[in-house]
Amino acid sequence: MSSSTVLILYGSQTGTAQDTALRIGRQAQRRRLQVRVLPLDSYNVANLISESLVVFVCATTGQGDPPDNMKNFWRFLFRKSLPAGSLCRLDCAVLGLGDSSYPKFNFMGKKLHKRLQQLGASMLLPVGLADDQHDLGSDAVIDPWLASFWEKAFALYPSFADLIPLRDNEPLPPTYTFHFLDDAKEKADDRLRIPEGQTAPSQSRPFPARLVCNRRVTDASHFQDVRHIEFDIAGSNIEFAAGDVVMMRPCNAPEDIQEFCQLLRLDPNALFTLRATGNTAVPASLPQPCTVRHLVESYLDVAAVPRRSFFELLATFATDELEREKLDEFSSAQGQDELHSYCNRLRRTALEVLADFPKTTAELKVDYLLDLFPEIQPRSFSISSSLQAHPHRLQILVAVVRYKTKMFKPRKGLCSSWLASLDPAQGEVYVPLWVKKGTMRFPKEKDTPVIMVGPGTGVAPFRSALQERIATGETANVLFFGCRSKSKDFYFSSEWEEMMKAGQLTLFNAFSRDQEDKIYVQHRVKEQAKLLWDLIASKNGCFYIAGNAKEMPASVCEALKEAFQQEGGLSVEEADQMLDAMEKTGRFQSETWS
Repeated sequence: MSSSTVLILYGSQTGTAQDTALRIGRQAQRRRLQVRVLPLDSYNVANLISESLVVFVCATTGQGDPPDNMKNFWRFLFRKSLPAGSLCRLDCAVLGLGDSSYPKFNFMGKKLHKRLQQLGASMLLPVGLADDQHDLGSDAVIDPWLASFWEKAFALYPSFADLIPLRDNEPLPPTYTFHFLDDAKEKADDRLRIPEGQTAPSQSRPFPARLVCNRRVTDASHFQDVRHIEFDIAGSNIEFAAGDVVMMRPCNAPEDIQEFCQLLRLDPNALFTLRATGNTAVPASLPQPCTVRHLVESYLDVAAVPRRSFFELLATFATDELEREKLDEFSSAQGQDELHSYCNRLRRTALEVLADFPKTTAELKVDYLLDLFPEIQPRSFSISSSLQAHPHRLQILVAVVRYKTKMFKPRKGLCSSWLASLDPAQGEVYVPLWVKKGTMRFPKEKDTPVIMVGPGTGVAPFRSALQERIATGETANVLFFGCRSKSKDFYFSSEWEEMMKAGQLTLFNAFSRDQEDKIYVQHRVKEQAKLLWDLIASKNGCFYIAGNAKEMPASVCEALKEAFQQEGGLSVEEADQMLDAMEKTGRFQSETWS
């Protein structure tokens, strides 16, 4: 292996760790080093023993879990059979990306750092613990960590210093080149294909499920549009249990595709093939040949708030002095406050940024599109139905995200707006999807009571659980449901009523705006202290929370601990310990999202 080679491996769930890994890769390229940037599961981990310098960038997901694209690597690395000194020739560094509002902050980064040390690797510097909650975001940790990393690497590998780095404003070669075709000879095939064979659909082979129902379930006068959406999954080999999630990759809006093509003077019907300039593979999710329209609609994330790396690359095309100054400022460590005000606070999209820098956008070369725009990331939704109750069907409950900032146009959630726009009455609509195991597990024992707290769309996984449990005769079910108003956003009310009449469900509602004082689910939990203590302490019941991660989960936990103190006579410390013990044994589970 060449002495000027750096390997960068990443574990990324939402694309942030991938973006950071690619940024480190560009820094290496500017220093004229040979560099490879790969997701951890695309790298043959057995080769680690022969690498010399590796940077690991990894995010922590959920409750301290590894991202999907590093799970196989993680299992391999923690094998008991790996000898203690097996990585003694490896110099490496670990950068963790996390969010300190979660209890297991940067768990993956810390654990990986420790494990690599156990296997004999030489760590160039302490693990970097980037925090999303910092006023300046993750870069507050990443920038100084990277400066320190390069300093250590150059001290350790003197051959690095012999290479003359590129100037900052000199563009790097693109990762891919576009080759436009004469469309008389070629035909693009952007169709969805139904996966053949008996394998379950996956991210690389999603199943095109037919949309059979897309119905608004909030009152027309209610401020929020919430949809009950149903897919036909017959013939897909998809199986799921309560708590599982469905994944799908949304499409950009037609008006955004049109504006993008106009700004970059691209013909949406033009056909091209991609060729990689280095050792990167061409994205498997893009057909070859492909139309510009398909690339912009299904691949380039033009409606997202752009990251700092977007401005770094855009700045290299700027010929107008004013535009370049502004782009340089947004790319610098000192300009992150300015960038935050310009982009993040207002939720300004990448497409809007291109429109704000017209002279630079006019200079942008098509070959750099895949370097500039990340791929649209899949979105996940809790499945709200059970196969026992609805065979060959998969249902979800989707709140359409729409809000105002100081920007003229309202901000819209890409996936929820796209789903809401699909109308099965206008002709057949297919959505490529696949299913992933969720984090929630429900008890198998017949008599175990299940207590569920699911305000708003948080009720979705519990509807699935109730349908599944009732189908197998499990009737010890308690649901706390909260919404604003009984008449406007009381999801699935007639179903709950039927279950209650049949003696299969005990329901407690909290309609926060139907009276003078606001009543939330935590208030109802507090009122039912006696029942909850009996179900949990005497009957070994399990307790679940799902919904928005703001104040609700913490308030519900406090109410539950108060019930332990009030009804069980426990001290504050004992109540804390009891809840911790329930969490460790899976009797207390929560799934929240921001």
